Amino acid sequence: MQTVDFFPPVVDDPYTYGAIAAANAMSDVYAMGGEVLLALNITAFPEDLDPEILARILLGGAEKVAEAGGVIAGGHTLYDREPKYGLSVTGIVHPQRVLTKGGALPGDALLLTKPLGTGIVLTAARDGIDDAGHAGAAIDSMLRLNRHASHVAREAGAHAMTDITGFGLLGHACEMAEASGARFAIDAASAPPLPGALDYARAGALTGGASRNRAGLAERVEVAAGIDPATVDLLHDAQTSGGLLVALPRDAAERAAARLQADGLTGAIIGRVEAGHGVRVC
Repeated sequence: MQTVDFFPPVVDDPYTYGAIAAANAMSDVYAMGGEVLLALNITAFPEDLDPEILARILLGGAEKVAEAGGVIAGGHTLYDREPKYGLSVTGIVHPQRVLTKGGALPGDALLLTKPLGTGIVLTAARDGIDDAGHAGAAIDSMLRLNRHASHVAREAGAHAMTDITGFGLLGHACEMAEASGARFAIDAASAPPLPGALDYARAGALTGGASRNRAGLAERVEVAAGIDPATVDLLHDAQTSGGLLVALPRDAAERAAARLQADGLTGAIIGRVEAGHGVRVC
């Protein structure tokens, strides 16, 4: 399997930025039930910026790939006015064990493996309203590989899986529901937020990505009356290096959630798969 992802800095520290970008790029491999084999750096860098900054970005990416059990096999760098970094990733999976967005069955539970709100929290930090240091929790979440969560989902008998990134939880849930020919019912109250995310959403710390997601999903997502608007913002929030959304039998989902929680990770059952089409938030 082959995937590629890169983007401008989401944090100030070069090493951390490189590691987050690498974790994000490798996530597609884990979403398909695979393992990372090798990666190629994709780098854009201003001519007038200190080369040591680039070295720290590349080191962060390389060490995150090593954590995944892969290797950096080269790459390509060009000059650009804004730094950008990411990876082209080659992964491997048995052809009979590939997990896709399709395959969710009515009666399945929906398991989420990371909290939501990276876009909201990082926007709050950029705007100077993150007075409780909540950005640290968001960074820790973005740095966490989806590798272990993928292993747990596979062992539990996952029917379908995807990773949550720029389209937010609802956008990626729509993709899974449409690929599966089913409807996803999301329990808004069960969606786990990062510390501070809901308060920052109420304060208006929203991203352009979330606004685009809301507009693009307006005809595909039904939101029940009375749901906290901040929670709706959270469900639309564009994620960087978000978790996995997994459809699997209810009892298996409960076991997988318990195992993830015992390992100190997020394992939240946030809804169910129904007969029908689209996504509803209840």
